[in-house]
Amino acid sequence: MLDGVDLDVEPGELVAVVGRSGSGKSTLLHLLGGLDHPDGGRVEVGGRAVTGASERELSALRRDSIGFVFQFFHLLPELDGEANVLLPSRLPNAPKGTAERGQVLIDRLGLRSVAGLAPHQLSGGEQQRFAIARALVADPLLVLADEPIGNLDAEAGATVLDLLRSMADEGRAVLMVTHQAEATARADRVLRLEEGRLGVVTGSALAAQ
Repeated sequence: MLDGVDLDVEPGELVAVVGRSGSGKSTLLHLLGGLDHPDGGRVEVGGRAVTGASERELSALRRDSIGFVFQFFHLLPELDGEANVLLPSRLPNAPKGTAERGQVLIDRLGLRSVAGLAPHQLSGGEQQRFAIARALVADPLLVLADEPIGNLDAEAGATVLDLLRSMADEGRAVLMVTHQAEATARADRVLRLEEGRLGVVTGSALAAQ
């Protein structure tokens, strides 16, 4: 349950949210992404209203402006890595240049040599990089990442965090839910969600996590 949460994430900013399991971190991401509906208040992405929007408007907003990165990748098992990345380009009214951007991302993320493999043939780090490429293929304004390195080893996790940091540095707003210190170390701000409320984590409190 969230209670009076007030949050702005600016373009070019990486914000990390920490908190105990069940504190509402994933709910926060779902509300921002239009997957859940708040009982009150207002949610906007890039000046476009999420609250009160129709399902058609929400679908268009998620397609055009929001990229989701999940802990469990959610790649479609029947498609190879490249096809998973390019899937958003096949949606009706996909932004112009989406397919071309997908190919560029596959090369940029070092995935070309494994682009034809099925998800079960890929390492966890490779699967997450494909998932990130898919999240970025429509060049979203906002990236929502839910425990993006929770299932990765240290090396793969560092690669993914570098990518999230670069997304913010390129002008996107990035909101990451995490419980790992190596992830919060990359953030511009760290917020704690506790009893439904957000508060700023100071350096000493962060070190004590």
